Amino acid sequence: MLHKLKREWLTAPGTNILAGIVVALALIPEAIAFSIIAGVDPMVGLYASFIIAVVISFVGGRPAMISAATGSVALVIVPLVRDHGVQYLLAATILMGIIQIIFGILKIGRLMKFIPNSVMIGFVNALAIMIFMTQIKHIFGISIPTYLFVIATLLIIYLLPRVFNKLPALLVAIILLTTVYIVTGANIETVGDLGEIKRSLPQFFIPDVPFNLETLQIIFPYALSMAIVGLVESLLTARIVDQATDTYSSKNQESRGQGIANVINGFFGGMGGCAMIGQSVINVRSGATTRLSTFTAGIVLIILIIVLGDWVVQIPMPILAAIMVMVSIGTFDWRSFKFIKNAPRTDAFVMVLTVAIVLFTSNLALGVIVGVIVSALCFATKISNVTVISEEKEDTIHYLIKGQIFFVSIDSLMSQLDLELKHKTIYLNFENAHLWDDSAVNAVDTLIDNYHKKGNTIYVQHLNKDSRKIVDELSNANKQHLL
Repeated sequence: MLHKLKREWLTAPGTNILAGIVVALALIPEAIAFSIIAGVDPMVGLYASFIIAVVISFVGGRPAMISAATGSVALVIVPLVRDHGVQYLLAATILMGIIQIIFGILKIGRLMKFIPNSVMIGFVNALAIMIFMTQIKHIFGISIPTYLFVIATLLIIYLLPRVFNKLPALLVAIILLTTVYIVTGANIETVGDLGEIKRSLPQFFIPDVPFNLETLQIIFPYALSMAIVGLVESLLTARIVDQATDTYSSKNQESRGQGIANVINGFFGGMGGCAMIGQSVINVRSGATTRLSTFTAGIVLIILIIVLGDWVVQIPMPILAAIMVMVSIGTFDWRSFKFIKNAPRTDAFVMVLTVAIVLFTSNLALGVIVGVIVSALCFATKISNVTVISEEKEDTIHYLIKGQIFFVSIDSLMSQLDLELKHKTIYLNFENAHLWDDSAVNAVDTLIDNYHKKGNTIYVQHLNKDSRKIVDELSNANKQHLL
C-alpha cells in the first residue's frame, strides 16, 4: 500500500508539479468557456474544475488524468439551465454523481469494451461539432473588432508553438490580446459581461430546490445523460492515457471516483464534469505520471482565480470563442474521412449515425446508446449467415453446417435444409458450427421432431464441447439422436 502511494504521488514530483501548473493555466479559459456554453455564471465552471480536479486526484482510478468542467456535460445541461435555473443544475450534478457511483459499484466500466470504435469516433466528432456550433453566436454578426480578435487568437494559437513553446499558446493569446483590449478599449464583449468572477473559495450549501418527486422527474433525465456522457468521455480518456503511458488503470474505480467528485462538486456550486481528453494529453506530454499533477492543477487553478480574478473578468469573449474553436478542431478525429472510405460499410454507417443522432437530438448519451444498439444489430446480422453443404448417397443425406447458430441465424439455417424429406437417414454435422443459445437448441429439437415424424432416421453429430453442454442442458429430444 505504501509503495503504491509513493508510486502514484511522489514519482518525479518536480515534473508533475510543473505539468499541473501548465494544465491549470489552460483550464481557466476552458472552464469559463464551458460555463458560457451551459449558460451559467463563469464561477460555476471554475469552481467545478477546482473541486473535481482535487477530489479525483485522490479517488480516481487513473493517475495523471485531468478531470474538470467539460464541454460534453455542458452541452447536455443547456436546456435544464435555460428552463429551470442553476439550482436544479446543482441538484442534477449531485444525482449524476450518485448514478456514477452506482455504475462503479455495478462494475459498469466493464461495458466499455462493448462500445465499438466506430461509436467512440462518432461520440468524439459529435462533441467537437457541437462545441464549435455553440461558439458561432459569439463570433459572427457582432462587430469588426470581434472578428479581428478571433483571427488574432487563432493565429497565435496556431503559429506560436512553431517558434516558442515554453508557455501554452492559449495563455499567451489571453494575456497579449487582453492587454490589447485594455489599451485600445475595443467595443467587444468580455467575460465580466457574462457574470461576476468572485475572488473566494467555494462554499458548501444544499441546492435550493423542492425535495419532491416533481424535482426528481425534472432532473433525473439530465442527470442520467450527464452520468453516461461523463463516464464515456472519462473512460475513453483513461484508455487513451493508458495507451500513452503503457500502464493499466481501474475503470470501475474511475467510475466511482467521478461520481464522488461530482457529488461533492454539486454541494459546492459546481457544474457537472468529467475527464478531459485534451488536457489529459497535455498533462501526459508535459511529463506527468502521478496524481500529484492532477492535484496541482486544481490547487493552482483556485489560487489563480483568487489572485487574478479582477483580470479574468476583462478577458474578451472573442478570445475564448476562438480557443473553443481550436478545442473543437483538436477534438475532432480528422482520420474519420479515411475511416469512412476504408472501414466496412456498417462501421462507417454507425459512426455517421452516432454523429447524426447527437446533432439532431443534442444528446450525446442517446447517440452513444443508439450507436451501440445499431452496431450490435449490424454485427449480429453479419455473423448470422449460415452455410449448409449437402451430400446425398442413396438414402443417406449428410448436411455439413457452417456458422454461428443463434436466434438471428435460425431462419438462414432452416431455409437451406430440405424439410420435406421422407424415409431417409439424415446426418446433421455441426463440426464447423457452434450453438449459442436456447433458440439454437430449440431449432435442433424442431428438426429432429419434424424429420422423425416423416419417417426419417436423424442423427446430430460432431457438436463441440460447449454446444454439446447446452444441448444436454436444454434439449428435449431423445439423446439417441446425438452422436
